[in-house]
Amino acid sequence: MKPQSAAALAAPFLFLAACDLSPESSHGFRLPDGDAQAGRQVYIDKQCASCHAIEGMEDLRDGVEPEMTVAIGGMTTRVDTYGQFVTSVINPSHKIAQGYRSEEFAEGGVSNMRNYNDVLTVSELIDLVAFLQDRYSEFPDY
Repeated sequence: MKPQSAAALAAPFLFLAACDLSPESSHGFRLPDGDAQAGRQVYIDKQCASCHAIEGMEDLRDGVEPEMTVAIGGMTTRVDTYGQFVTSVINPSHKIAQGYRSEEFAEGGVSNMRNYNDVLTVSELIDLVAFLQDRYSEFPDY
């Protein structure tokens, strides 16, 4: 078999191998469309601004002694998929960004972010994700 023919036959298999469809993959994961305005209210009600800063919403931090400041929004190069984005909200220890690995933000590889899984309803999570996703100028197209 000619080398070019072998490469042509192998290409589709290499392409498929690169698509992670394992049980741990976020492929195909999608929450229903949320209400970004309602998500903004969730952000306010759950006092996310005590640790997170969003451009244009600095007033929410007035009079708050921030525990830490983790920026939300702008350009992201750390999140490749919608599934990774949602995971970062509901399981912030899953993947901690390089700039947030100090003890102020994470200890022993575990994020200091409070776990909200027992506090947020599914509807609140859906709306919060819609609100937060709108804060990013460059986000993967899903």
